Amino acid sequence: MTNTEKRFIPPYLFVFAVTAVVVPYLSILIRSLGYSPARVGMLLGVFELAGIAGPFLFGFFVDRTGNYRASLVVSCGLPALAVFPLITWIHPAVSAVFLAMLAVSIRSSLSLLDAITTIQIGKTGNYGRIRIFGSIAYVCFLFLLQWIPVLRPDTPLNISAWTFLASLLAIVSIIFLPSNRANRQTAPENQASETPDEPEPAKSIWTPVFIIGLVSIAFSRLAMTSVYSFFSLFLVDYIKWNAVGLMVGVSGIAEIPLIYFSHRLIRRFGAMPILAFSSAMVALRLVLYAVFPVKAGVVVAQLLHSFCYGLFHPAAVAFISSCVPPERRSFGMTLYLSVGCGIPMFLGSFFGGFIVDRAGYRFLFGSFSIFAVLGAAIYIVYRLRSTGGSCSSS
Repeated sequence: MTNTEKRFIPPYLFVFAVTAVVVPYLSILIRSLGYSPARVGMLLGVFELAGIAGPFLFGFFVDRTGNYRASLVVSCGLPALAVFPLITWIHPAVSAVFLAMLAVSIRSSLSLLDAITTIQIGKTGNYGRIRIFGSIAYVCFLFLLQWIPVLRPDTPLNISAWTFLASLLAIVSIIFLPSNRANRQTAPENQASETPDEPEPAKSIWTPVFIIGLVSIAFSRLAMTSVYSFFSLFLVDYIKWNAVGLMVGVSGIAEIPLIYFSHRLIRRFGAMPILAFSSAMVALRLVLYAVFPVKAGVVVAQLLHSFCYGLFHPAAVAFISSCVPPERRSFGMTLYLSVGCGIPMFLGSFFGGFIVDRAGYRFLFGSFSIFAVLGAAIYIVYRLRSTGGSCSSS
C-alpha cells in the first residue's frame, strides 16, 4: 500500500463510523419519535430525496475549485448540528428539515471521499484495498453499539449522542487527507489537444453503455431500499429480535472479503457483468426474507450482503471511473449516488412505508425483488443486442 493510499484510511474509518449509527438506527430513531410506519417511510423518503442534492452541490464546488477538504469538513459536521434538534422538536415538517441535513451529510461525504480517492490513486490504484477500512470501521462500530453497556442505542437521545461523537471524529480525520487540492495531473496533458472541443468530454459521458449501467444500478438500489429502510424495523417488529447491530454487523463482515478482492474480479470479468450478478443476488436475498422470516433465514440473507454491496459498490465505482474522466469524477460519483441510488431509494422508502402498513414486511421484500431481477435483466438484454460499449472496464 502506497503512502497516498494510507492517508485515506483515517477518513474512511470515521466517515463510516457515522454511517454505522445513522444507517441501521435511523428508522428506529424516527419510529421512537412516535411516527407510524407509513410516516416513517415518508420521512425516510425525504431523507433519500434530500441526499440527492448534497452531492451535486458539493461535487460541483470540488470540480470547480479542486478544494475538497472544506467540503468534507462541512459534510462531516452536519450530523452534529442536526441530530439533537431532530429529537427535540417533534413535528413532521421539522423532522423533515433535520433529516434532510443528515442526508446531505451522509451522501456528500461518501461521494466526495470515493471521488477524490479514485482520482488520487489513479487507474493503477486499488480502491477496494482502501475501501475495506470503511467496512472494518462500520462493523466494529456496529458491534460496539450492540454490546456496549452504557449509552445503548435504544433511545433517540443515545442514538443522537453516538451520531454527534462519530461526526466530530470524522471532522478530525480529514486532516490526514493528502494535499488540499484534487489531483488534476491528467488535465494539463489533455488540455492542449482538447481545448478546441472542450464540451466533448461532457458529451462522452452519456454513452449507451453508461446509461444502461446507470439504469441497472438504479433498479438494484430500488430493490435494496427495502433492506436499507425497513430491515431494522422488520427485525424488531416482525422477527421480535433486538439484534440490529449484530445483524447489520454480520452483513458488514460478509462484505469485507469481496471488497478486498473486488479489484481482481472487476479486472477479470468487467464491472457491468458483476453489477448484473449482484442484482441477481439482491433478488435472492429479498426472497429469503419473504419466504423464511425466521432468525436462521435472516442470518443467511445478511451474508448475501457480500454480493449485494461488497461486490456491487466497488464495481459501480469502477464503472463510473471508466466512463467519466478524472476532471468530472465528482460529478460522475454524484450521478451514481443521486440518479443510481438517491432517486430509487426515495421512491422505495416513500412507497415502502405504505406497503408495510397495508401488506406487511414479507410482501414488501417479495415485491421489491422484482426490481432486482429487472436490474440484472436490463444488462443481459443489452449485452445480447449490443456489440460493445465505450467504457473500458465495462
